[in-house]
Amino acid sequence: MKLYAYVQLLSGFNRPFLYAVSAALAEHIAIGTIVVVPLKDKLVGAVVTSIHHQLPEKISYQLKEIAAIEPMPDDPLYQKFVKTVAAYAFVSTLHFSGRIKSFLHEQKTADAKDSPSILPSMLTENVQLTDQQQAVVDYLEPFINQSAYAPTVIHGVTGSGKTEVYKKLITQALSLGKSAILMLPEVSLAVQFEHRLRKQLPGVLIFGFHSATNVTAKRELWQALLDHRPMLVIGVHLPIMLPMHKLGVIIIDEEHEQGFVEKKHPKLNSKELALWRAKIYGIPIVLGSATPSVNTLFQVEKQGWKLFQITQRFAGKFPEVKKVLLTEQDRRRKYFWVSKELEQAVNQTLARKEQVIIYINRRGFSFFVQCKLCGFIFQCPHCSVSLTLHMTTKPGHEKKSMLCCHYCEYKLVPPNSCTSCKAGSAHLLKKGIGTQQVVEIFQELFPHARIARADLDSTSKKKTWHKTVEQFEQGELDILIGTKSVTKGYHFPFVTLVGILWADLNLHFPAYNAAETTLQQIIQVAGRAGREHEKSTVIVQVLHDHQIFQYVNEERYLEFCKEELAMRQMAKYPPALRLASIELRHKDVVQLEADALAVCDQLQQYNKELKLEVAILGPSLPVVFKIQDYEMRHILLKAQSFGALHKLLQQIDRSAYVSEIFLVTSGE
Repeated sequence: MKLYAYVQLLSGFNRPFLYAVSAALAEHIAIGTIVVVPLKDKLVGAVVTSIHHQLPEKISYQLKEIAAIEPMPDDPLYQKFVKTVAAYAFVSTLHFSGRIKSFLHEQKTADAKDSPSILPSMLTENVQLTDQQQAVVDYLEPFINQSAYAPTVIHGVTGSGKTEVYKKLITQALSLGKSAILMLPEVSLAVQFEHRLRKQLPGVLIFGFHSATNVTAKRELWQALLDHRPMLVIGVHLPIMLPMHKLGVIIIDEEHEQGFVEKKHPKLNSKELALWRAKIYGIPIVLGSATPSVNTLFQVEKQGWKLFQITQRFAGKFPEVKKVLLTEQDRRRKYFWVSKELEQAVNQTLARKEQVIIYINRRGFSFFVQCKLCGFIFQCPHCSVSLTLHMTTKPGHEKKSMLCCHYCEYKLVPPNSCTSCKAGSAHLLKKGIGTQQVVEIFQELFPHARIARADLDSTSKKKTWHKTVEQFEQGELDILIGTKSVTKGYHFPFVTLVGILWADLNLHFPAYNAAETTLQQIIQVAGRAGREHEKSTVIVQVLHDHQIFQYVNEERYLEFCKEELAMRQMAKYPPALRLASIELRHKDVVQLEADALAVCDQLQQYNKELKLEVAILGPSLPVVFKIQDYEMRHILLKAQSFGALHKLLQQIDRSAYVSEIFLVTSGE
């Protein structure tokens, strides 16, 4: 019997194309199969979206046949995992074919003969683990050997050597012919780990798989997967969706970070996907952090996950933490954002030939520009956010200012007058502070210091960021000024001073976990100090005092988590309850609001009929309610059981509405 198949090209076209299926391929074709098809004068990659036993449409052209089926790595549990994720996220399994299109599209067989082979005797440096580190390895090795599910949390203080534990677990898996996945919350951090582990584990086949990975490396990775070679794959989101032969262990570093949640729909949380994969595959999974999330610690208590604490630094001592209230400082100081204590401490540190990290969780020059006469703020015409002032400087050119949107990249040359009241430029105030302005301030205060910047604008450039990190590690820079890019996972041996310019900046953000994320960032950046020194200092500058600052000493972090969990339970927020949300998008506000109300009514009806006891809140405006001309409305769902949330979300018929509707699930 003749077969026909619609396929979706992996690149270039949104509409499906119809092809015939030869008798030789008929038994091996299924929905979701990756194939190679002829398109004009070349062969391209595609995924099968539907199969038909009769010609599904009239055609006036000669139908071409599918050329071949793309080989896939041998992973018998992969389809079960993909189906689980697809059902959870309310998407087709075909959605995940796109995750590997970047190296299947026009795939060429890579010659991997020059790749390093696995040499167990060369797997790791001769590092003597502490008793606390060794206890983690001793516990997990049997689970790696026997392939058994074991969710394990490592609460290791900053500088405690969690990476050394990871290396032992990775090499143990590879010595058994198994592979490992190491997940990190940012591409820049993944690049740094990849670079470092290649040096420290010279006999291990290591691949980075993330947005900064080049095409050649992706092809080599895919060929190694087809050849069933034991390997370590490092990345943020992509590695967890790879089919892998004999996956032995999954490690998630900085597990508390929101960087594991994808920004685009369906906004999957790669940490949750990793937990499902570990359970389905029956392998151990390790979640490590100096500041474990409240949700993870809740799972330790309620689900019996194993918790290990590494309370001692591998080298160096914990820094002395000093809190400075900026509002109580001498206002005659040259710059409001640099207290006398911080300025003096920087001078003393530089005099000792040691290094400084300055942290401010805002990039750009100023948050926004506002007219002091009428209050007008320059805003993005396409997004509901103010424009951030950036300064651009090129060698041999004048400094230029630019107002930029961080959501749609809209740019505007700052006008010479207020758009609203026409007041002159003298009345336009630059509000707030960002990394660019901090660099200028510190260059003026410390003219002989070698200063570099590390924020999203700079770290998105792989080579530039790698060079900056390398220079700072080797002592070729004196001061590193950055956002949270500098807070995670890096080991800078000569840093003895950390200054946090505005520690309470995000405390008043409308999020139930604002206190948790703020404290985590402070502890993480403070942990860069004193990693190989007996004496170091952290100066925490604040505008408003808050109770979380009594827990800035990371040895008290678990005390904070206990109090925070009690507050969440009282307020009925995760992890005490489960959350999910619905996001509606449309350019027509009237249509959007009508659809949002209709969806809410539909949810209320099904909630009552099915007796699910789900709290339905909204529709409401999100903090940022317009992006790239699309307005948004949110509906929030809260319930004791995630099953109840999922069952209610299943009732929504998205095709019945004009607005785009995205269902955002959450395991928290």
